[in-house]
Amino acid sequence: MKKVKVNIGDLLEKQNLSLRALADKCGIRHAALSELINGKRQNINFGHIERIANALDIENINEIVSLIEVEGDNHDI
Repeated sequence: MKKVKVNIGDLLEKQNLSLRALADKCGIRHAALSELINGKRQNINFGHIERIANALDIENINEIVSLIEVEGDNHDI
């Protein structure tokens, strides 16, 4: 099964930027960014992804989000 992985934490580390600094730079609440990074948000706001990309000067969305293979599924149907 595939799952969306948000790579913002890795990007912040590479750019030596704090979560608070990113929040200030892109105008997204610190709490919302933290939830994205920690996988606590089920929905991704594309407007947020665009603002993050602009703030971090990213051209390819794959740097921000990617699909990863995971074992099993916690959401039995």
